[in-house]
Amino acid sequence: MADRVLVIGSGGREHALAWKLAQSPHVKHVFVAPGNAGTADNGKISNSAVLVSNHTIVTQFCKDHNIGLVLVGQEALLAAGIVDDLRAAGVRCFGPSAKAAQLASNTSFAKAFLDRHGIPTARWKAFTNPQEACRFIISTDFPARVVRARGPAARKEVTIAASKEEACRAVQEIMQDRMFGEMVVIEELLQGEELSCLCFTDGVTVASMPPAQAHKRLLDGDQGPNTGGMGAYCPVPQVPEVLLERINDAVLQHVVDSMRQEGTAYVGVLQTGLMLTKDGLKILNFKCQFGDPQCQVILPLLKNDFYEVIQATIDGKLCSFMPAWSENSTAVCVVMASPGYPGDCDKGMEVTGLLQAKELGLEVFHAGTTLKDGRVVTSGGRVLSITAVKEDLMKALGEANRGVAAIHFKGATYRKDIGHRGIRLLKQSLGLIYKERRVEAVTSDVLFHQPETSIVSGTRSGSHSEVGGFAGFFDLKASGYDDPILVSQTKGLGPKLQIAQVCKRHDTIGQDLVAMCVNAILAQGAEPLFFLNYFACGKLDVEVTETIKEGIAEACRNAGCTFLGREVAEVIGMYSSGEYDLAGFVVGAVERGQMLLGLQRADEEDVLIGLASSGIHGRGFSIIRKILLMSSLHYSSPAPGSCGDKTLGDILLTPAKMYSPSLLPVLRSGHVKAFAFIAEEGLLEGISRILPEHVSAVLDALSWKIPEIFCWLYKEGNLSEEEMAQAFNCGIGAVLVVQNDLAQHVLKDVRRHEEAWLIGKVVAPCHTGSRINVENLLEALQLSSPQHLLNSAVVESQHQPRKNKVKVAVLISGTGTNLAALISYAKEPGSCAQVVLVISNKSGVEELRNAARAGIPTRVIDHKLYGSRSEFDSTIDRVLEEFAVELICLSGFMRILSGPFLRKWKGKILNASPSLFPPIKDGNAHRQALQSGFKVTACTVHFVLEESSPKAVIHQEPVSVKADDTEETLSERVKEAECRAFPIALQLVASGAVQLGADGKTYRKQENQSLCLQEEKRDCTSSLLALEPQENDVA
Repeated sequence: MADRVLVIGSGGREHALAWKLAQSPHVKHVFVAPGNAGTADNGKISNSAVLVSNHTIVTQFCKDHNIGLVLVGQEALLAAGIVDDLRAAGVRCFGPSAKAAQLASNTSFAKAFLDRHGIPTARWKAFTNPQEACRFIISTDFPARVVRARGPAARKEVTIAASKEEACRAVQEIMQDRMFGEMVVIEELLQGEELSCLCFTDGVTVASMPPAQAHKRLLDGDQGPNTGGMGAYCPVPQVPEVLLERINDAVLQHVVDSMRQEGTAYVGVLQTGLMLTKDGLKILNFKCQFGDPQCQVILPLLKNDFYEVIQATIDGKLCSFMPAWSENSTAVCVVMASPGYPGDCDKGMEVTGLLQAKELGLEVFHAGTTLKDGRVVTSGGRVLSITAVKEDLMKALGEANRGVAAIHFKGATYRKDIGHRGIRLLKQSLGLIYKERRVEAVTSDVLFHQPETSIVSGTRSGSHSEVGGFAGFFDLKASGYDDPILVSQTKGLGPKLQIAQVCKRHDTIGQDLVAMCVNAILAQGAEPLFFLNYFACGKLDVEVTETIKEGIAEACRNAGCTFLGREVAEVIGMYSSGEYDLAGFVVGAVERGQMLLGLQRADEEDVLIGLASSGIHGRGFSIIRKILLMSSLHYSSPAPGSCGDKTLGDILLTPAKMYSPSLLPVLRSGHVKAFAFIAEEGLLEGISRILPEHVSAVLDALSWKIPEIFCWLYKEGNLSEEEMAQAFNCGIGAVLVVQNDLAQHVLKDVRRHEEAWLIGKVVAPCHTGSRINVENLLEALQLSSPQHLLNSAVVESQHQPRKNKVKVAVLISGTGTNLAALISYAKEPGSCAQVVLVISNKSGVEELRNAARAGIPTRVIDHKLYGSRSEFDSTIDRVLEEFAVELICLSGFMRILSGPFLRKWKGKILNASPSLFPPIKDGNAHRQALQSGFKVTACTVHFVLEESSPKAVIHQEPVSVKADDTEETLSERVKEAECRAFPIALQLVASGAVQLGADGKTYRKQENQSLCLQEEKRDCTSSLLALEPQENDVA
């Protein structure tokens, strides 16, 4: 039998709770008390006027209406013991008891609890006397600028002061006026990344939710006063998995276990506010229910029946009913507030556009709204929460902002940059860039130092560890050298190290580090003599360090060198739990006459021999992390293809091959001109390094075996052939350059120990594009790929490969263009467009030089040399056909195109106008925007037609008009908006997501599935649709 449920509260959180509960088949009806306009007669949801502050009345209401479950949203009621009272009366209620709710309602209780159990938090002290509190604020050696009132107060419960003087004034207001209670807690102001981590708990088991990040400040850029929250997004991409596990174990589970040990079982939802500081993770505060607006972005991602999760939590059976969350979705919530918020707000303003936002597929959760004469009007500070759920953060924010744009009420205040921290991360062109951490030699920063006294490992003659272990010695004479040259190298592992930490796989990292160092000095024909390493962490894990040391020792034995020493340091505040850094240093030797100086020795007709790699190395891991981040895949997922029972993490962490033992005799034979280890660079750059400038090279990708992992990355990352060769080794771990007549002999020698192939040859210089040309790479990837990873149509039609990009020409006149933004976008992994030509009607302009530096062909077609506009246009048209151009971007192009040209290229010409569409006729859009008193203007990217039409808009980027703007300042901001908007619009058109219909109107593919694309040969994903968060498209 289905239950009736009562949700207590009136905000956006309570609307979201009711909305999610109403989806359950176990729920017959949801009452919301007192509710708002969004919960009034909304399907299975309706409002109730029951007096929620009187627990006896609420109890009677539940019995009269046969309520089977009560959810309490308001924390003040939880602190007042409503859960205790309802349970005592036999009413089933979800939430913590009053005693457990002290974590949120009593700041001094929460702080003391954290201190008792060793859970890190900001430094603090509680006061009942304002003078003592102020003396503490002034005298502390840390920024004591956070003032918390005891009790579940309203919006000014927490004051974050800009100075100690302001903090003292807040104390006076709170304590002398008794605004919120008779006690204040003064806290240290922490700096860092703030996030919210929530969980369901039945008092024993903890079921974590995806992390969310709320935006507390009123205005964009985290400016303006503090609020209850102006938006949120979930999950938070900048929080690594290893840190989430740490939060779950060391914070959430620790808190629940400690509460139970103190005799108070915590049952319900627990939200922790966390700060990721330079000193590590610290607790800011607790909430004993979903936060608002965190609730509005977390519940849409819950895959389970919410009602069933609650019941399992109340019954203590959460361990057998752990909730599941959408792994390939991101939710963004943008809050719209009344003018004056967070102060006194105007009320009674009509809200319109709600139906239009709903038609966009968005969820609009009401907060400060009520019904008046059948109309929705404002009744509080935060009015609405608009939530969008999409595949990634940038798309979700774009959709949420579209919903905001559709809704109107007087003076609406909202932010456009929700999730900006996560977006900055996702927009990095090659993913998460590894940042080297250097430990300064400051004794006070080093908590732990472990000198090694007996680390020497290996069989190399000449090595010693003496003088009490303070230094290692190596005797070159004992190694048998006559006239040696020492060769050294130091290496780290970059993003691959971070992947190992997430996977908790430390056994291959040491081997990898040694192999990278040893292979690097092999390029000079040097053999390794001894190896040292440096290991730094935030907290020493002996098992991890020993595992890494064993891997290094084993690799040194295989390389024939000595593991001479290591440095281990535990550094306070630099690393999170489970995080560490690792660097290696190798010294090798080569006889003076045997060095490989080969940069000038390769010549035409020489042959390239490729040695098989063991997997992926170097910069490729930055792209891999980006691919996994955008696709929501996991390192624990099964590896692609025929890799047995290995996980994706296992494949990615395969260490590099050690080429030194097998290749040294070959390199010292005199038959090899040059050697390159393809490590940090991809295939193209790695080979380019060993070729002199007067030659190029051609490779045939069908001549070697490409491991399946590269085929999977090619497909999953929507990468082009060029991007694959630039970023990855594509199965080639090292390359030898040899004379043609010696190639077979050298290949035979190499194949005694390594898998190798003749992969290409050195040729005359190529003056277009890359010096290294890899032929048949697409076909090789397809042949090596498991059948289930390929689209059958692609396999059958190799003449029209799936990865073809749309060829784009950019027309310029030399000033005010956004050419650089278009070129940069076209190089992004996932871009569906390729800039193949830049045409200017003026010679000698800087943009032509910029295009040439980017390897893009250029043409100058001077309009002054032609007798008519049609003759000029015809010349442009012939050049466009010569380069097989498919789309045209007008980027600061100052000539008017003729009618015949526009008709021929209808739906294929894009232009950006510095105004709201239609374009301003006199060309001074900024002056008109200022004179008209508009609060917003825009950059509009649109199809170019013979007659301008607002129906041809592709994408708009809004630009606020500030009170102190001049034409120059406004123009600069609009230009910046153009650089963001044009790439987005080009991606929309190139990917087939948007096109121009025969009626001159813009159509989106998802809005009109029957609309056939004229060129259906591409299958590009739209991973770059969200290059920027603002996606206020007009159709």
